[in-house]
Amino acid sequence: MPDKALLVVDVQNDFCPGGALPVPHGDVVVPVLNTYIGLFQRLGYPVIASRDWHPANTRHFQPFGGGWPIHCVQGTRGAEFHPHLRLPSDAIIVSKGMDPQQDSYTAFDGVDPQGRPLAQVLRELGVRHLFVGGLATDYCVRHTALDALRQGFAVWLLADASRGVDLQPGDSDKAIAEVRRQGGKVATLSEVLAVLGRATALEGGKGV
Repeated sequence: MPDKALLVVDVQNDFCPGGALPVPHGDVVVPVLNTYIGLFQRLGYPVIASRDWHPANTRHFQPFGGGWPIHCVQGTRGAEFHPHLRLPSDAIIVSKGMDPQQDSYTAFDGVDPQGRPLAQVLRELGVRHLFVGGLATDYCVRHTALDALRQGFAVWLLADASRGVDLQPGDSDKAIAEVRRQGGKVATLSEVLAVLGRATALEGGKGV
């Protein structure tokens, strides 16, 4: 049973350039994430993708008292994954932000199409090591990584596959430092390749 999974956080049109709430240069994570996706697929590890899936009326949005412009409304183009993100056909989609009374930054607030919370999905898959990247470093990636640590998962934050909003300069760096302080690891592709290659060799596989 695979004990590792890739979690792609909220790489949606509204969070990329031209969207309603763009992360600066957010789309640069797409080709990097595609490399990670291909790697995890080759090794037989699950790929999970979270998405904001807001109702049209939610207190998350500025017109209803929230802090953010309207974005990622269910069924709209803005809520779709970036068109160049190559999610596999068997990727598990986790939707969050559906409760109009909750902000739901963390993917651990999300559920799969069967209504299972993310933590349950991961445990049923046998996942113990979670590799997390996407948008945005200082919001949903941060909250997701910290919640994963609280839930007892080993966490690798993929620094080269994440980008932040940085409403205040340095917010993304602070988020990464916080994940480290809480016991998470921060890595780039070369480091992940080394880790997964060693793990595969130990399991009797061919490595990468």
